[in-house]
Amino acid sequence: MTGKDIPALEEARHTIPAGTKINVTFLGNEDLEMRVAAAQAVRERGFVPVPHISARRLASEAQLEEFLQRLQDVGAAEHVFVVGGDPAEPEGPYSDSLSVIRSGILQRYGVTEVSIAGYPEGHPDIPEEVLWRHLEDKSAALREQGLGAVILTQFAFDSDAVADWVHRVRERGINAELRIGTPGPAGIKRLIGFARRFGVGANAMIVKKYGFSLTNLMGTAGPDRFVTNLADLIARDPAAGTVKLHFYTFGGLQATAQWVQDYLDDRS
Repeated sequence: MTGKDIPALEEARHTIPAGTKINVTFLGNEDLEMRVAAAQAVRERGFVPVPHISARRLASEAQLEEFLQRLQDVGAAEHVFVVGGDPAEPEGPYSDSLSVIRSGILQRYGVTEVSIAGYPEGHPDIPEEVLWRHLEDKSAALREQGLGAVILTQFAFDSDAVADWVHRVRERGINAELRIGTPGPAGIKRLIGFARRFGVGANAMIVKKYGFSLTNLMGTAGPDRFVTNLADLIARDPAAGTVKLHFYTFGGLQATAQWVQDYLDDRS
């Protein structure tokens, strides 16, 4: 959710299981008050807030400490998601998420678990070998800092690519919990737009396997086939470890939460 989504969270709260982790974004057009209020709203409704910290958007160490202090004040600092962020040039002293992790500041404000980014289908601006090196370096840094680790991935359409990536993560000796980015149900045009923006594979073959066609963009699509196929693939990999889902709510919190409930009902 974003800082603007507190009303949407209230609408969806009875459909979302208590204790669910809900991420709160760190957008450039939102301020400290909005981010903290959203994290507080998540906690007060019985969920686990995971505020984002965008390294390159931080203008100073003091800004990071102020954000963490405010989160701690409302009981929302235990879990965070540290990412590099969109700006091409850092606005302050942190060039990437690793520099925030290595600063030692997170623990001083009660952070116990840090989510870091994973890219099963690659990144449009970062070579694959660099992505793997960053993932290994951040995983090692979290161990050294005594912090729990979660790898939360970019959303994907290709279950085969994700399952292969999971296996490669484990081959590198990285045993953190994996949360696989999964698009919630949304309009096909909207899904394709996000895919293009974030460099996610969305060619005709992949999206057909996912469950929609590029020749018909007027409808909506849910991740039913993706989730089912991924679960089957993960179940066949004895080394997969802990793999969960993280839903990107492109179609809204309520629509995503209702899809999850309906899917579970159908499976049971």
